[in-house]
Amino acid sequence: MTIRPILPDDDRMALSRVYEESWKTVYRGIIPDEFLDSIPVGSWMAARQDGPTDRTLLLLDGDDVIGVSTVCRSRFPDWPDHGEVVSLYLRPAYMDRGLGGPLLEAAVDALGAQGFHQVFLWVLEENARARHFYEKHGFACSGEVMESDFAGKTVREVRYVLQKPL
Repeated sequence: MTIRPILPDDDRMALSRVYEESWKTVYRGIIPDEFLDSIPVGSWMAARQDGPTDRTLLLLDGDDVIGVSTVCRSRFPDWPDHGEVVSLYLRPAYMDRGLGGPLLEAAVDALGAQGFHQVFLWVLEENARARHFYEKHGFACSGEVMESDFAGKTVREVRYVLQKPL
């Protein structure tokens, strides 16, 4: 397994497949099936690095993209000097194999290398599996909540903060 930054010639369809497969698996029962089933193939193909603090990391099994994490400077005005783990997804066949931890560590390291000393992320409140994963890797729920609507269902995301300074 290899973790490296995304390159301009990387297959964006392979990257999109990671998001699509993961969403359709881990969010089943949390986000309405109607929404998940309507995610079009290639919907995340445009994923790219947009700014000076944006980084997308790929987890590779040989040449196959099996995991993706994107980090950046906080997108939220309340935490302007924080680094944010925007996403971390694995293809379902690679879940529960100890691969998410190294990808998360690489994401946090990428933020630390940019000078961020505090890191946070958002996780769906009902996603007990992900919450346990982040807690196991040093994150704790801060109590902040935001809501989003998916096909008429309101879901809550909770903010998690890394408990050790970088």
